[in-house]
Amino acid sequence: MNLPVDHLDHLVRGSWTPSGGGDAELPEHAAKWLAARTGFVARDTPAAPDSALAVADSALPDSARAALTAVVGDEHVLLDREARLGRTGGLSYLDLLRHRGGGEVTAPDAVVVPADPAQVQRVIEVCAAHGVGVVPFGGGTSVVGGVQALRGDKTSVVVLDLMRLDKLVSVDPVSRLAVLQAGVVAPEAERLLAEHGFTLGHFPQSFERATIGGFAATRSSGQASAGYGRFEDMVEGVRLATPRGEWQVGVSPASAAGPDLKQLIVGSEGAFGVITEVTVRVRPIPASDRYEGFVLDGWSAGADAVRALAQNGTRGTVTRLSDPTETEVGFALKGGWKMNAVRAYLRARGITDPCLLIIGWEGRTKADLTAARKATLRTLSKHKTVSLGQAAGAAWRHGRFAGPRQRDALMDAGVCVETLETATYWSKLDALRDTVREALTTTLTAGGHQPVVACHISHTYETGASLYFTTLVPRDLTDPVGQWAKAKQAACEAISTDSLGTISHHHATGVDHAPYLPREIGALGVDVLGAVKRELDPEGVLNPGKLI
Repeated sequence: MNLPVDHLDHLVRGSWTPSGGGDAELPEHAAKWLAARTGFVARDTPAAPDSALAVADSALPDSARAALTAVVGDEHVLLDREARLGRTGGLSYLDLLRHRGGGEVTAPDAVVVPADPAQVQRVIEVCAAHGVGVVPFGGGTSVVGGVQALRGDKTSVVVLDLMRLDKLVSVDPVSRLAVLQAGVVAPEAERLLAEHGFTLGHFPQSFERATIGGFAATRSSGQASAGYGRFEDMVEGVRLATPRGEWQVGVSPASAAGPDLKQLIVGSEGAFGVITEVTVRVRPIPASDRYEGFVLDGWSAGADAVRALAQNGTRGTVTRLSDPTETEVGFALKGGWKMNAVRAYLRARGITDPCLLIIGWEGRTKADLTAARKATLRTLSKHKTVSLGQAAGAAWRHGRFAGPRQRDALMDAGVCVETLETATYWSKLDALRDTVREALTTTLTAGGHQPVVACHISHTYETGASLYFTTLVPRDLTDPVGQWAKAKQAACEAISTDSLGTISHHHATGVDHAPYLPREIGALGVDVLGAVKRELDPEGVLNPGKLI
C-alpha cells in the first residue's frame, strides 16, 4: 500500500458547500460535466412561492380545536396557512417537487405544539376521542413519506410538532446515560451533552435538522455507525404516549424478562405511539480524530477490502466506500479536486477504476487513535490501495452534511436527484448492487438522457453491509413525478424480489416502503404488527398510512 503523499493535498481539498453553509449553487464545471454525462440542459426551476400552492381550508372540527386549545393553549394550535404548509411532507425528492408546483400538497388541518410529555399524552387522548389523525413531527427529514399528513379514514389530521420538547432531562455520568426529550435537534443534543463531557456519536446526513425522537422512531444509522453503532444500539429506554396511556420501557442494560419491547417501539414510526423521551447511552468526547482517503481499483476489490476491515474488527469509526461512478461524481462535482491530476496520479500507480474509501478514526487518547489506525492499515496492506492522505478525508468531512443543499441546487437547475438505500449479506452484495443499478438505469433512460446511478457502502457489519444509491438525470418535463416514482418502484421490486435485500436499512418504511414490508416480514409478521397497533391505538389515529 502506498504511503500518504503530502503533495496531493492541494489536489483534493474542498467540497461543494461547507457544512452549515448557506444556499448551494451548481458550479459551472458541475453543469458542464452533467451535460456531457447525461444530456443535461440547465433550467431555472426554483421552489414555487407558498402563495402559488393550493392549500385546502382546515377541516378540524370546532370541538376538537377547543379541546386541543384547552391542553396546549390557543397560541399553540396553529391553523394558519403558513404553519400548516411548513409541516407538509418531508424532504424526499417528490416532497420537494410538490413544493415546486409539481404535484398536490397534503397539508394538515392544524399544527399542535405541546410543551412537555404530559401535554403530548393529553393531545393524543383528545385526538383519539374526536377521531382526529395525529402525525408526529420532529425535524421533518423523512424521505419515505413518514411525515405526510395522511388522513386515512379520518376526516381531519393534525401534525403534532415536538419542537418544544427540547430539553436534556438528566445525565448519569457513572452509567453514561442521558435522557433527552424527543424534540431535541441533533446539534443541540451534542452541545448539551458536551457540557458534561459526552457525545452521542450519531451523525447521519440529516444531522443538522433531525431530532432524537425521529432517530428512535426510524431506527436511524449515522455515518459513524462503525464506531458508535446504530441509533437502536444507543437506546436504553423510551417514554411513549399512546391513546391507551403512557408507556415506559427500559430499566437495565440487559434483560431476559421476555422479548425486548423497547425494540418494538424503536422503529415504530409513530404508528404505535409518540416518543416523548429517549434514554441513550453516551460516550466521552474523543480526544483526537483523523480522517483519510484511499483509493482501490474497482468495486470488487474495494468491497473485499471493506469486508476484511469489518470481519477483522479493524474498521475506522467512519468507513465509507464509493463505487467507481460515485467516485467519478465526487471528482467531477467537487471543484477543489483537480480531477485530471488525481486521475493521472492514480493511473501511474495502476488504478484504472478508482473507488474512493474514506476512513475516520477516533480515540480517547492519541495513542488509542494511532493503534486503531495501524490496525486498519495492516488490513489494507493486503489489498492494492493507494493513499490520498488526510486532505481527502478532510474534504469529505467538511461537506458531510451538505447533501441536502447540493440537492436543492441540482433541483433548481432541473435535475432529478434522489437517493435510496438497502442492505444485504456480503455474499449477495454484488448481485444486489447490480440488480438495483439495472432497475434504476433502465427505468430512467428516456428522452436521450443517460442517468448516473452511483452507489456507496456506508455501514458495515461482520455479516454484510448497506448500499446507498444516488441517481442524477435531467428532469422529465412532462411527468416529473412519474419519472422518479416509476424508478423507485422498479428499485424496490428489485430489492424485495427473492429477499435479495431489506427494503430499508435506515430510512424506515413510511408510505413508500409499506407495500414491500410483507415480503420481508411475512403475512404473519404483518398480523403481529397489526395486533400491536390495534392494542395501542384502537381508534387508528396514530400516523395513518405509515408502516402498516
